[in-house]
Formats: sequence, C-alpha cells, structure tokens
Amino acid sequence: MSNPPSPPIKILSDNRRAGHNYFLLERFEAGVALTGTEVKAARSGKVQLQDSYAEIAGQEAWLCNAHISEYSHGNRYNHMPTRRRKLLLHRREIDKLLGKTQNKGLTLIPTKIYLKSGLVKCEIALAHGKKQHDKRAAEHKREQEAEAREAMVRRQKR
Repeated sequence: MSNPPSPPIKILSDNRRAGHNYFLLERFEAGVALTGTEVKAARSGKVQLQDSYAEIAGQEAWLCNAHISEYSHGNRYNHMPTRRRKLLLHRREIDKLLGKTQNKGLTLIPTKIYLKSGLVKCEIALAHGKKQHDKRAAEHKREQEAEAREAMVRRQKR
C-alpha cells in the first residue's frame, strides 16, 4: 500500500532573509486564522514576511508584523494590513514552543506562507540569531562551494 501523494503547495510569500539572519533549527506547519479579504489578498500574492515574527501569548500562538496588503475590492470590510493573526497549532506544539523560547532564548520566525489544499498555512521555524561572523562564515562557505562546482564543470568539459 502506498501513501496518497501530498497535495501541491503554492508559495505565497517566502522569507529568504530568515536563513541569512538565523540558524533555523526546527520547523512547524501552522494554519492561519484570516478574514475573507485577507485570504483574497494573500491568494493574489500580497503578503510580506520581512520583519515578521511569531510569539506565544496566553496559551496561543500569534503571527505579528506580517503585512498582508488590503484587498483592492474590499471597501469598508477591508482588514488592517499588519494586525496580529492567530496561528493554529496543537496544544502540545504550543507548549513545546513556549518552553523552548522561554528557556533556551530561541525565537519563532515565519519562513513562508503557502496554500495547501486551498488553506493558507504558515511555516514557522524555531531559530537562533546569527552573529556577524557567522554570516561571514556562511557566505565564505557558499562561495567555496560555488567555486568547487565551477571547477567540476570546467573539468568535465575537457
């Protein structure tokens, strides 16, 4: 018996800077509680995660500072672009995240927002901030790998 194929996902917004500024340790998938105009704006790709973060407050998970632009046809029912949005996680996941963020000094960073089976999901990562020297080391390693790949290609052409 084989498992049914997982539904395709459509990435609405990607936080590429998260991988540059943080060590991403563990990732979680969370649903996002949105209003109607937020869903329509998100489906049209009007989402930015650049300065956003997630927090655990009052036994609930929240997505903060995520910017979902107003929907063009939303008139007076439109939403506030940077309001706090509830993240839908299981209780044990919230408890685990709460313990790790309080005790170990880790933070929760949203890495991407995507559509999965017609629902808007957010991937959050448990992260540890990088220092400037860590960023330089990662850049140096990336450059070395690129040079090695380039040398392999040159070698194969001969």
